[in-house]
Amino acid sequence: MSYSDPQSITIGGVTSDLPRVFSPNGGAFVKADQSVKLTVQHTNAKRTRRMIRVDSQKTAADELVPAVNKPYSMSAYLVVDVPPYGFTPTEAKAVVDGLIGNLTASSEANLIKFLGGES
Repeated sequence: MSYSDPQSITIGGVTSDLPRVFSPNGGAFVKADQSVKLTVQHTNAKRTRRMIRVDSQKTAADELVPAVNKPYSMSAYLVVDVPPYGFTPTEAKAVVDGLIGNLTASSEANLIKFLGGES
């Protein structure tokens, strides 16, 4: 079963619809202006690697020459690496829920620390 088309994502309070585009290695969904992309991939080898990724692009003032705009990009992704046997999807979900819960508890304090380079 595949993700529905289109997908939507909210970044900074702005919701974007992302229609499906061709991707030979999984699902890819891209905003019409190419500023946001959602990718879903699954790789099977000795272990199964599942990845969901968001890429975001914007144009902003150059930090050295503020009168000049330049493009910037970033990405955020979650990778779940599981053995072929031993963990059910429900058990793997519990581990992911624990990670997300740790990052989002107490007004996302650990997420802010992580993004600020703390460990």
